[in-house]
Amino acid sequence: MSGESDLQTLLSSLKIAISDEVFVFATIVSGTYPETLRPQMMFREAEGLTLIIEEAEAKAHGLAYEFASRMITLNVHSSLEAVGFMAHISAKLADAGIPVNPVAGFYHDHLFVPADRLAEAKAILSQIASD
Repeated sequence: MSGESDLQTLLSSLKIAISDEVFVFATIVSGTYPETLRPQMMFREAEGLTLIIEEAEAKAHGLAYEFASRMITLNVHSSLEAVGFMAHISAKLADAGIPVNPVAGFYHDHLFVPADRLAEAKAILSQIASD
């Protein structure tokens, strides 16, 4: 299943799901990954391993973190080769001054937006879908 690549189809069929958890971004030195952590995402960089993890779990493990955010899942199966989908969405959020950290999964895109701006982001995404 390759996913949808037509921009108008992606935008018009956009539905969202919002996580209940607050997520944060943390980093640890590669190779020191505690097996008890359950990150939502890991990405290896030259400087260390980036983790997107629930805030409560980061606190429990004593990890320094930044960017308390909520995860918004875009429930449309977008192709990994779709052109303009994330650009369109991030531009609309940028116009409202809302920072977004997108993550592409195999089936869906996920947006991490500041926890205190969730309602605004949700309204913008609803407007995109209805346009």
